[in-house]
Order: sequence, then C-alpha cells, then structure tokens
Amino acid sequence: MKKSVKTTSSSYTDKLRERPVALITGAARGIGAAIALELAKSSFDVAVNDICDEERAMPVLNEIRGLGVKAIFIKADISKAEDRNLILAKLKREFGRIDILVNNAGIAPKVRADILEASEESFDRVMTVNLKGPYFLTQLVARWMIELKQNMSDVDLKIINIASISSYTSSPSRGEYCISKAGVSMMTKLYADRLSEYGINVYEIRPGIILTPMTEPVKEKYDKLISEGITPIKRWGKPEDLAKAVAAIAKGYFPFSTGEVFNVDGGFHLRTL
Repeated sequence: MKKSVKTTSSSYTDKLRERPVALITGAARGIGAAIALELAKSSFDVAVNDICDEERAMPVLNEIRGLGVKAIFIKADISKAEDRNLILAKLKREFGRIDILVNNAGIAPKVRADILEASEESFDRVMTVNLKGPYFLTQLVARWMIELKQNMSDVDLKIINIASISSYTSSPSRGEYCISKAGVSMMTKLYADRLSEYGINVYEIRPGIILTPMTEPVKEKYDKLISEGITPIKRWGKPEDLAKAVAAIAKGYFPFSTGEVFNVDGGFHLRTL
C-alpha cells in the first residue's frame, strides 16, 4: 500500500531550485558517454557510472564539466549489491536527488558460441550484468524516486532502459545476450506498470546496429549487411543517435507515454517485402 511521507523540511524545497540529476550506467565511453554528454547539454547534472578507473572516464567528465554543469564519477559494478548501494549513497551525498536513471551498462559474451556449445559461466556472467544488475538498481532507485515524488511533487522522474534489437532478434551465437535484452524489455513493462501510480514513467530504447567498442570486432560483417539493405537507413547508427532519443524523453516530450519502446535502429524493425 502506498505510504505517504510528507515533510516541510526546507531541504526538499532547496533541491527544487537545483538542476535535475541524471545517472547513466556504463557511461565512461560509447553509448553511455554520448548519453551523459547530451543530457549535460540539456542542463542536467550528471553521474557517470562505470567499472573502470576514473581516469578512463575523464574525457567525458571534462567535456561535461565544460558545459557548466556538475559531473561526478561513481566506480561501481552494478552486478554487485554492495556496489549498487554505493551508487545510491553517493548520489544522495553529492546531489540529494535523482531525476533520470538510464540503465545503459551491458556486456557481450566473451566468446560468440553456438547455443549448443555455450557455457553456463558465460550465461551467468551476461545475465548478471545485463539483467540482474539493472533490475535491482532500478528497484533501489525507484524506492528513492517514490520518496522524492511524495516530498517534491513538481519533479518529473523517469527511468530509461537501453535494450536492443536483440530483445526480439534471434542470434544463436550469442543466445545469452539476446535473453538478457529480452529480459530488459519485460523489466520495462513491469516497472512501468508498478510505478505508474506514483507518476514515474518508464521507457525503453532499442538500439540497432550501433558503432561502439562492442561492435568493432564484427564491423566487417555488419558493413556488408548494411550495404545489402538489412536496414532501410543504410548506415551505421551512432551513439549520438541514441543520446538524442534519451534527451527527448528526459526533457519530458512524452508525458502521456509509459512502457513505450523507441526503436533507434535505422528501420531494422520494419517488415518489408
């Protein structure tokens, strides 16, 4: 049952006068870094999370800070409960609020193995990072968002999950990845349903073939597929394409949508004859 905890503390009122805050996981490079930068351009303070050392994230942190907003780095592994708690503690200490959670962190299998040969170790590794991590990080953040919403009624809080065309596209050489992203798609529906009573909307973005460090090893394969027309828009997607979609949601352009899926895939999802 929904429990209302109202307060007249000036701390909440003070927070309303500050910039909104976005947490982006897996944001030291690639799609996550592009999202962090785009949200900074939209006047969000930004928390960049990744498992690497802060030095590796300095290029994006410096670029964000150059825009005149606050940026912090949180080194944490979202697959570990203690690290998820660390993320929340640092956000509360540094900002005192969170307005946008972008679940972007994800990994590919170390080896693309046929599902008839793939190992349990690989399955567990991918599922823990790609699904268990964001599922329980969202649980933590959502609880805090509910508290914030009850005390700061004017805030516009959102959760954005980065899934994949692999949510529905069969790739038998990386089955664990496909299943993890299908799980993220269901996670979007579940949290959209559960959080609707609090006015917290949840969205999903499905990237297509995006040029990132994760896809560079198979660039030649996808170059050929794109040239042959696997996507109606015949080019690689860019991290910036995803970032612009996230920014549009974060700015509140879809207030009457929740559980919605935004395809950023060059038209891959179209069925054509």
